Amino acid sequence: MRAPYQVLVIPFICSENGVEYAILKRSDMKYWQGIAGGGENEENPEQTARREAFEETGLDEDCRLIPLDTVTSLPVEHIVGHFLWGEDVLVIPEYTFGIEVIDQKLNLSKEHSIYKWVSYEDALSALKWDSNKTALWELHTRLKNRDHQKENNAKL
Repeated sequence: MRAPYQVLVIPFICSENGVEYAILKRSDMKYWQGIAGGGENEENPEQTARREAFEETGLDEDCRLIPLDTVTSLPVEHIVGHFLWGEDVLVIPEYTFGIEVIDQKLNLSKEHSIYKWVSYEDALSALKWDSNKTALWELHTRLKNRDHQKENNAKL
């Protein structure tokens, strides 16, 4: 049974060139997004994020998952096409995560036709949904702040 929430997971990789983000093109609707999907049975959002990341890209438990504060409300009709959880459940939350990738090769499911690694600016301009853009901004800002803090600590 599908749980009444959605997750969004944004893959990222840190290299000497900086941080890059993976965006994925949906096979059916032809737009760019992060990894997205719904909870199943008794999963919590973190378990769902890990399962969806594995199902859609082959990323496993070794990848560091970063919970983000961004939570968006999504209309149920846009997610499942009907009122799956009853007439009173009009919106569901979307919980967001970043996932750190070591190897740039992703093994896509049939849900996506292609992926690409891009800069923050290119990802921001390519993503369709505002919720994806907000989560990307938060993740990017957290990673920049972390790097800035590491530099300051190294100076001490």
